[in-house]
Amino acid sequence: MAESQEITEAVCVHTRKIYDSCRDKDCAEDLRVYPTASSQPYIDSAFSVRPSAATLLYADVQVDEISFNRGYYTVDVTYFYDVAGVTFPGENAVHGLAVFNKRVMLFGSEGSAKVFASDGSFSDGNAQPVAVAECVDPIILNMKLADAVPGPRPEPRQIPQNIMDYFGEELVLADCCRTLTCTLGQFSILRLERDSQLVLPVYDYCLPDKECEPGIQDDPCTMFSRINFPVDEFFPPDSIETAEDYRSAKQNLEG
Repeated sequence: MAESQEITEAVCVHTRKIYDSCRDKDCAEDLRVYPTASSQPYIDSAFSVRPSAATLLYADVQVDEISFNRGYYTVDVTYFYDVAGVTFPGENAVHGLAVFNKRVMLFGSEGSAKVFASDGSFSDGNAQPVAVAECVDPIILNMKLADAVPGPRPEPRQIPQNIMDYFGEELVLADCCRTLTCTLGQFSILRLERDSQLVLPVYDYCLPDKECEPGIQDDPCTMFSRINFPVDEFFPPDSIETAEDYRSAKQNLEG
């Protein structure tokens, strides 16, 4: 807090208190890309695919209590991406779906009060906390082609219908053709919240100062690990200056 800042008023608010949070920069390697039906023929005939862009479509967030560790919860996040590339030769645009899963453990506290409101709403103090995931679009770091390998394969992943509808055509989910993988760099903030009544002053934005555990620190992700966390992508900046590290890296890699 700057020395010039002074508390001029204390305000009582009803809000969701953040009990625990963490920030992370995941390097998700070799994610399977499920291409659109129109993209698969270009992938089958390509020598290589150059990464073009990646967009985060949706993040499914689930929270579960840890029975042996009172007050702690696991937060599972499934990220759904639209990833795009350009084939060589031919310079044909291809795109498809990539999915990344991660799990962290956070403290979410406990409660016992039952809350009834005049609008008919009700909340149980014993209910689980609310898990929130804040994310920016990933940086696409690499794309690789692989030939289909004969033999038994696991059942195709179950994709939510709203994600399937986004692509406007069928996705190739079976292992019948050449496959495409991608490596993505994902910045995120995860937190657990509960309803609370607080008296507090406001000075600035609060940013977690600890890293999510476990994290991925593999050698192929060294370049991604050097990129600073893009604070201004999550919180409006106080000036018109841009976050050079994240934005310039994303622009350079995605052309």
